[in-house]
Amino acid sequence: MKRTLWTAALAACTLTAAAQEESAARPLAEGGRIFRTEAVPYNARHDADARNRQAGGYWMEFRPELITRSEGEISAFYGAKIDIPFEWTDGRVFLHLENTGAGYSLWLNDRPVAEVNDPLTPAEFDLTPYVRQGVNSFRVLMHARRLAIDGQGVQRPLFENSYLYYQNRRSIADFEIALVPDTLGREFGMLDLKIIACNAYNYDEPVTVGYDIYSPDGKLQEFNMTEITIPGRSTDTVRYTPLIYHTYEHRWEAGSKNPPLYSVMLFTRRNGVYKEYMPLKIGFGKTELVDGRLMRLGKELRLVKAQYNAAADRKTTLSELKALKAKGNNTICPSYPQPVWFYELCDQLGLYVIDRAAIDAPEKRDDRRVGGTPSNDPRLVDEYIERVKSMYYRSRNFTCVVAYDLGCPSGNGYNMYKAYEWLKSVEKSRPVIYSDADGEWNSDL
Repeated sequence: MKRTLWTAALAACTLTAAAQEESAARPLAEGGRIFRTEAVPYNARHDADARNRQAGGYWMEFRPELITRSEGEISAFYGAKIDIPFEWTDGRVFLHLENTGAGYSLWLNDRPVAEVNDPLTPAEFDLTPYVRQGVNSFRVLMHARRLAIDGQGVQRPLFENSYLYYQNRRSIADFEIALVPDTLGREFGMLDLKIIACNAYNYDEPVTVGYDIYSPDGKLQEFNMTEITIPGRSTDTVRYTPLIYHTYEHRWEAGSKNPPLYSVMLFTRRNGVYKEYMPLKIGFGKTELVDGRLMRLGKELRLVKAQYNAAADRKTTLSELKALKAKGNNTICPSYPQPVWFYELCDQLGLYVIDRAAIDAPEKRDDRRVGGTPSNDPRLVDEYIERVKSMYYRSRNFTCVVAYDLGCPSGNGYNMYKAYEWLKSVEKSRPVIYSDADGEWNSDL
């Protein structure tokens, strides 16, 4: 079903401008692994502002225990018995898995949910078709095998920051957000926000989504809500493009002492009651490739890069990032996708990030025969695209991310070509780079 959504955007006290988005409802995925922004919903605004995940009953820790170790394809078996509240079974249930230490197979109530080979990138799963009221049996079977593209990561406690969370049947399925210069060249900023709204009922339902945005000095800049009717078992997209005044006074730039960040709250509402909140921070500016140069707000970026992966904890990472910045580095280049708090720290400190997919196969990088380097082995093409996809959707909404890297130097070939094509199909502004492209077309710089 097609519809045109109009959202008013203030241009002056007595004038308005409108943004048009033609949108089509899309079927809701039927469980298993999903790719979307890593964001926890809250059911109260004060809990969202405080990032208090434990409050409100929308979140619970996931820490399965070792059941047994074995030989063969499965190296270890972890399990957990978790009591799922009744109200959760009337909505949607998700699992966030992180710090698994190996590839794994996820099972719930003796049913296979998904298999993940990437040991480094956090993953999200829609458990709604598998979960039941009462005690649920989770199994995580660790793979003994490692793929040729698996690298080494920082060791953290097993399953640290893994959790279950709940969403209403009418909820925010995902979002894409940026605070960028006005497209007409006026001295304003423009909030470019897409909210993907979900209706998990089997019939048409009205869904109300909205947002508010506050300036770095705490002033309300804009507030809006939209109600749309979504067919059953579908998602639909609402786009907002309001003008935001005085953004050039609050530019987010690497190297500044206290880079300013705007506070944005996404929410849903039903019958006058707010049901779900998602908080985030964004900075003003846009990074884009112009005539082969990396530009931001009309200036060419001069990147002073440092290779760095987040330490075992947030406090240590903050100290080490501050030290790198003090040495004159303004760009951090991790070897694989990082914990979400790493990107939050880089936003707060004013450090650019070139995010990199978890692909690391240096041994046969010069063997360009089919199947020589893993990057030219078509049997692995789905794995390459999956790792690039999981990297992109997790970090795309962070201001600090100025470019994407297809992976560590791992040769070139069919899989890297396909990974580049997929990433360019979804990212229209920031460049995609790859050091082992060696002059071929699948690198923008």
